[in-house]
Amino acid sequence: MSDVFEALRACRIVPVVKLPNTECVEGLGRALLAGGITCVEITFRSDAAEEGIEILSRLPGLLVGAGTIRSVEQARAAQRAGARFIVSPGLREDVVRYALDEGIAVSPGVCTPSEVEQALDLGVDVLKFFPAEQFGGVGTLKAFGAVYPDVPFMPTGGIHAKNMLEYLTLENVLCCGGSWLAEAKLLSEGRFDEIERRAREASQLAGSPSRTAH
Repeated sequence: MSDVFEALRACRIVPVVKLPNTECVEGLGRALLAGGITCVEITFRSDAAEEGIEILSRLPGLLVGAGTIRSVEQARAAQRAGARFIVSPGLREDVVRYALDEGIAVSPGVCTPSEVEQALDLGVDVLKFFPAEQFGGVGTLKAFGAVYPDVPFMPTGGIHAKNMLEYLTLENVLCCGGSWLAEAKLLSEGRFDEIERRAREASQLAGSPSRTAH
């Protein structure tokens, strides 16, 4: 599991994608890789998710995960499709235990200290901070960092090209999740050139920004 999280740390930006269909999947993967993004989170908010993960998992150099996992059944389907990591919007003990038992990297969503404590008690290493902007954004993560300096977070929700560096410069941010890189409209219209452009822009912006204290 640690190798997966280290790969996400190196990628720094995780595109969070709701697939409108399966026809766009290969184009999506190739556009992200061409733009310098080597990971992707496919959300289980569409019927194309499972097959999409299967297709993307066959692309060399792309780390594929599943998002919006809200049940053990979905976690099992994601695992079967080839997902290397699982992300959930909230803290579901059954999903976390399943993933840990199966050796799958898992990052459940939290937004309060109590949820952070519960996740740590379950043995989770990396927590998703969601929805980030709506729950205090950078300010809340700085507060978390003062109390939980050894806990890395993956903030998602309201993050985009103009504010992502504010998050990435924090010591306790492993990487950021964002849906602006490959919006469903772009995928439906086959605008892979724009997805590649956004991926390249994000990758170059992320670079290796200097970290700031919590």
